Amino acid sequence: MSLEQLTEGVREKVAGGGIEESVKFDLGDAGVIFLQGSDVSNDDGEADCTIKMTADDLGDLLSGDLNPTAAFMGGKMQVEGDMSVAMKLGSIV
Repeated sequence: MSLEQLTEGVREKVAGGGIEESVKFDLGDAGVIFLQGSDVSNDDGEADCTIKMTADDLGDLLSGDLNPTAAFMGGKMQVEGDMSVAMKLGSIV
């Protein structure tokens, strides 16, 4: 999936209302997806929580093929910052 497709996928997930805190998906060379509430962009800013993973793994997470807990425990996702924000995000994605 392209960065644009992934960004749109995240946008669809939070369209009904996201979380108050800011989250950044750091996809390495593929780019970043920044979200706060239902606002989603590709701006690289400071976030309450940064989630590092590959673009392919984020695609699998958004499609439901990858469980967030399994991704974290299996090392496919690294969380920096406020872990409670990442936990809230799990209910959305």
